[in-house]
Amino acid sequence: MNRRQAVQLVVGASLTAAAPALNGRRSRAEAQTIAPPAFALPPLGYGFDALEPHIDAQTMRIHHGTHHAAYVRNINAIVAANPALAGIPMAKTLRSIEKLPEAIQAGVRDNMGGHWNHSFFWRLMKPGGPSQPSGKLKEAITGTFGSLSAMQRAVNEAGLARFGSGWVWLGVGPRGQLTVVSTSNQDTPHMVSGIRGAVLGIDLWEHAYYLKHQAARGAYLTAWWNVVNWDTASETFDHLLS
Repeated sequence: MNRRQAVQLVVGASLTAAAPALNGRRSRAEAQTIAPPAFALPPLGYGFDALEPHIDAQTMRIHHGTHHAAYVRNINAIVAANPALAGIPMAKTLRSIEKLPEAIQAGVRDNMGGHWNHSFFWRLMKPGGPSQPSGKLKEAITGTFGSLSAMQRAVNEAGLARFGSGWVWLGVGPRGQLTVVSTSNQDTPHMVSGIRGAVLGIDLWEHAYYLKHQAARGAYLTAWWNVVNWDTASETFDHLLS
């Protein structure tokens, strides 16, 4: 690897596209002044085909490597021009989106929102995981909805009722109570008034299910419950209660 390639590796593909072309050689000192990308595409932690037959490998490959990667690339371009965003937790930025300069609000909402949503989404799925929640989350689901299946029906109904693209969430309210909410496009649960966060979230964009289920969003929602990582959901609920 030559020096120019090393510099490009440090910068990362996301910011390299937004930065001036690297012409000629740079000194080591100059290379060290170039910050790496503020955000990176997280690994799935499992193979593209690991969630078969419920979610197909080709959908996972495109969803992660094309759609999520585009959100990462775009938010890094925004951060390159607004570096203060890199030092703020995403949840804090998204919860106070209206405090950002108006010129970048839409871009941050769409791309940081898309990055946060998808990073959470990949962690909520696991091949061969436990079939139900545990601990406080299990108790809260039973206390709020009566049963796990009743909660799943409520989430599915809200997901089917969401017009167009968006997400459906099992959210946590200000007193730790569970509630089902949905958001449009790449809005996150942090943007919903009175919601601390979410323990579950299902992507309702067609790119999440169209290759396998075509327009049958209901079939996708039903299939999704077979791959839930209840360990992550339970741990997230505990964290949101603390």
